[in-house]
Amino acid sequence: MSAVRHRLLAAAAAVPLLTLALGACGYGSQARKDTASEVVPQGAKTDGLDEVKIGFFGNTTHATPLVGIRKGLFQKELGGTRVKSSVFNAGPAEIEALNSGAIDIGWIGPSPAINGYTKSHGKSLKIIAGSASGGVSLVVDPKKIKSLADLKGKTIATPQLGNTQDVALLNFLAQRGYTVDATTGKGEVTVQRTENKVTPTAFQQGGIDGAWVPEPTAAKLVSVGGTRLLDEKSLWPNGKFVITNVIVSQKFLKEHPKAVEAVLRGSVRTNAWIRSHPAEAAQALNDQLADPQIAGKALPADIIGPAFKNTDVIDDPLAATLRQEADHAVKAGLLKQPDLKGIYDLTLLNKVLSAEGRAPVDDAGLGSE
Repeated sequence: MSAVRHRLLAAAAAVPLLTLALGACGYGSQARKDTASEVVPQGAKTDGLDEVKIGFFGNTTHATPLVGIRKGLFQKELGGTRVKSSVFNAGPAEIEALNSGAIDIGWIGPSPAINGYTKSHGKSLKIIAGSASGGVSLVVDPKKIKSLADLKGKTIATPQLGNTQDVALLNFLAQRGYTVDATTGKGEVTVQRTENKVTPTAFQQGGIDGAWVPEPTAAKLVSVGGTRLLDEKSLWPNGKFVITNVIVSQKFLKEHPKAVEAVLRGSVRTNAWIRSHPAEAAQALNDQLADPQIAGKALPADIIGPAFKNTDVIDDPLAATLRQEADHAVKAGLLKQPDLKGIYDLTLLNKVLSAEGRAPVDDAGLGSE
């Protein structure tokens, strides 16, 4: 098969942002009931652990853990150590769970990863891999907005003040010469912060003229008459920018590197399986979303199909784009200049990639000493 990109649905975790920290986009703030893989642990325990606790969101931007758990690929790598998973609705709760030891490893968006790292003064977490890229679009009402030149005077929604998409829209508007107050969202274009779950209704009722949103919200807007005016991938080199990372507690990384390596091996092999089995992966993903302990509802075919194709599964965390996203937030006045040195530790990921016959990935100078 050629270098076809088999993509995932993206949605980032949402966190309110003041000038001290970035947020992330999401659907709430509490962890749902723990849900465990149905695959029975077998063999020797990894690092002597009874379990490894992982966290993720119940949406398709987190297809790697969702599909990997569904297919037993993480459990296979951990042997007799049980995969214990917890589902979160947004970044703050997941970061809190990581800090408290309720989870050891998590899938999360770039903004909460930056937030967690900077608020702990570099002590809480490390980004150890990428998971998803892309999956964000500007979807508009074609009757009101026919081109990018028509944005003046219009109202465009983002998931939340300071979240990843909010920063991206503010940066885009500034580059095109529009004046917008980053905090209030008022200006030549109105930026209206609206939760993803209510954005389609607001769009249908005419309360907003468009939205800069991740999947599946973008696909939902298209399904009710919206038009994709811009794919954010077009704004990034090679069309790639990080939307989901893998993070780990620094304490757990230091004490249980073999377990972390096993989870990363499961992540890399899950992504490879997704890329080589796109139809089966989409079905496995939707089946897992239907689990009442995760999302409780599968996505309709006209939404899961386009959304799944719009985001790439990746192993590379695309570190340079994380730095750039942080710079955009600083320029918007939503973030003080963060010190991101040391936020990455890609040692174990590169060990796994080497064993798979693949080239190492780069930390853009933001790795550990």
